[in-house]
Amino acid sequence: MNRIHTAFETGKAFIGFVTGGDPSIEKSEEFILKMVEAGADLIEIGIPFSDPIAEGPVIQEANLRALAAGTTTDRLFELVSSLRQKTQVPIVFLTYLNPVFKYGYERFFGRCRDCGVDGIIIPDLPYEEKSDVAEHAGACGVDIISLIAPTSEERIRRIAENATGFLYVVSSLGVTGIRSEIKTDLDSIMKTVRQYSQVPAAVGFGINTPKQAKTISRIADGVIVGSAIVKLCQQYGDDAGGPIYDYVKSMKEAILEK
Repeated sequence: MNRIHTAFETGKAFIGFVTGGDPSIEKSEEFILKMVEAGADLIEIGIPFSDPIAEGPVIQEANLRALAAGTTTDRLFELVSSLRQKTQVPIVFLTYLNPVFKYGYERFFGRCRDCGVDGIIIPDLPYEEKSDVAEHAGACGVDIISLIAPTSEERIRRIAENATGFLYVVSSLGVTGIRSEIKTDLDSIMKTVRQYSQVPAAVGFGINTPKQAKTISRIADGVIVGSAIVKLCQQYGDDAGGPIYDYVKSMKEAILEK
């Protein structure tokens, strides 16, 4: 068993996302450690890709900045190795199938095992086609984190029954990005998820305020925030560490409120 389960052992989990290498590998490490210091229970690191189809403009632009700065998959493995000398917080990569396929499944997941990556989220990997990837990932102790979007109960059941690590429940249709309100019937989705799976379920896409985080944490095991953190990286650049710490601390405090 890898570290992912520890994120949910002490209550509601806050899961924070950064695009690896934005604005630099060194700053990504600093920002991640700031998030952990502020109370983040699990970290998602995005592997920058030229065609991130699930991402909105904020993370798309972060991908381009990271690639322009010379970020590579190998450098992100080195980043995780460095982080593992300082923290045992669960770490999950978010990427697309093409970079993993090009790197080679066996080689990619072997590197994940060796440096300490606990899971992977691949938004463009259909549930029906994940068996080959899951076989290689499982052999290296890496969880494939499945996404559940607002869809039919039958499809939610199939995905939930075979979930590992945690379930990523998508709060809204469309791409990632800050939303002023979440209109999806999350109660119904979460009820179906609970019926078919004991794996923790965290909600992401669009969450950006403490009020939203508090509301969603009442029905979910965790809250995932990406674009709002990446926007701080964009706004403050090398000096984003302090604002990221303050923001993550406020979000973590919100989901712990009774």
